[in-house]
Amino acid sequence: MGKPTGFLEIERHDRGYDKVESRVKTWKEFVHPFADAEASKQGARCMDCGIPFCHNGCPVNNLIPDWNNLVYKSDWQRALVSLHSTNNFPEFTGRICPAPCEASCTLNINDNPVTIKSIECTIVDKGWAEGWIKPELPKQRSGKRVAVVGSGPAGLACSQQLARAGHAVTLFEKQDRIGGLMRYGIPDFKMEKHLIDRRMQQMAAEGVEFRTGVHVGIDVRAKGLLDEYDAVVMTGGAELPRDLEVPGRELDGVHYAMDFLKQQNRRVAGDAVAETGAIKHPLLAKGKHVVVIGGGDTGSDCIGTSIRHGALSVTQLEILPQPPEKENKALTWPNWPLKMRTSSSQEEGAARDWSVVTKKLVGKDGKVTELHGVRVEWVKDGAGRLNMQEMPGSEFVLKADLVLLAMGFLGPRKDGAVADAGVKLDPRGNVAANTNDYQTSIPKVFAAGDMRRGQSLVVWAIREGRQAARAVDLSLMGRTDLPR
Repeated sequence: MGKPTGFLEIERHDRGYDKVESRVKTWKEFVHPFADAEASKQGARCMDCGIPFCHNGCPVNNLIPDWNNLVYKSDWQRALVSLHSTNNFPEFTGRICPAPCEASCTLNINDNPVTIKSIECTIVDKGWAEGWIKPELPKQRSGKRVAVVGSGPAGLACSQQLARAGHAVTLFEKQDRIGGLMRYGIPDFKMEKHLIDRRMQQMAAEGVEFRTGVHVGIDVRAKGLLDEYDAVVMTGGAELPRDLEVPGRELDGVHYAMDFLKQQNRRVAGDAVAETGAIKHPLLAKGKHVVVIGGGDTGSDCIGTSIRHGALSVTQLEILPQPPEKENKALTWPNWPLKMRTSSSQEEGAARDWSVVTKKLVGKDGKVTELHGVRVEWVKDGAGRLNMQEMPGSEFVLKADLVLLAMGFLGPRKDGAVADAGVKLDPRGNVAANTNDYQTSIPKVFAAGDMRRGQSLVVWAIREGRQAARAVDLSLMGRTDLPR
């Protein structure tokens, strides 16, 4: 543990942000990193819980009290070793994870959890700055070849673990760059992409071969990979977006959030953006009234991007009721609570509205100009189920020159690798595989990450990628030293 009385003597202090007026003028990250001394002080707040409830909230099984104690003692290299023992990419999670570990922290009972996420990010950033993070080469090669399909956090983690176990790994990605939605879905102001490139260099030195621009199931037969590789791991993510089935959906100016975000990330990367999938023209919010439908992280990313474009206004609509300002700790802790949260992008100038349903979109000359909505209330029926009911007389109209659909994802796309491999799906439309062996219905084909579990967090993707790598190694070799 850290300092025994640290949580009594030291106040919680987290990383700060650049001011709104300056950060909305750039696409760079705007979080102020911890100084080493401040991180050590915050690490000292980690108390001797007896049962570290932070572990309850951490999908990757981070040894949080261990490296908090090491940071308190300024033993940074050992803290880095501890951190990497459970998490291949702490610089990703230290930036874009919502930190369920902090919700589970014992000190969160009185709303002052240890700044776990910030300490994690400080450890790994210091490790890179000091040159401590190097390729980890296997002691011997197995002679086995593994194909990993999809280069998001699950595919990256799985590939790195398998390469370190001695297997020859080829990572296939249909886009022109590695990283999945971390590359083209997460805005640069939340996570700059050189962080991915830096890990790619480490992984390449460890023996991972990257093959971009290859759509498995389209350009290369998924079943054909089984003739060339000893195992195939499907980590393609949950990319099928939920659509809005209302009159006017076909109007110009109504787009999926990911089409919008992907274009902007390409611009920041220096690409000339001509089209994105079915979109044949640039998507820009400058000078427009933007409506974002969906209250989650993707919607928040659309807000921050639209504000940086120079939107006239940004409104975010959510179908669910506004959550309470504060959770009932006696009912929720140490689980992730439903409560009011405001993201850094929402702070930058978005109007937010809850319990709203879109009824139709109206346009002029084929372009959207208005969103017509109605307010709803959620009422329990006799069985205790919540049902949505429209409130009479609550109809309203919003100006809308750009409508972005950020209502979540329905699972993996069925074309490409999923259909070509012929794997069975679960009732929710995800690739069917359990969390013991990650084996699909097709021998030698495994699945992990959002493609298997559905839309989730980066930490869950890393966890599943690591566990799938262990399952593959065990299947190929009959034994494994990789951790779960």
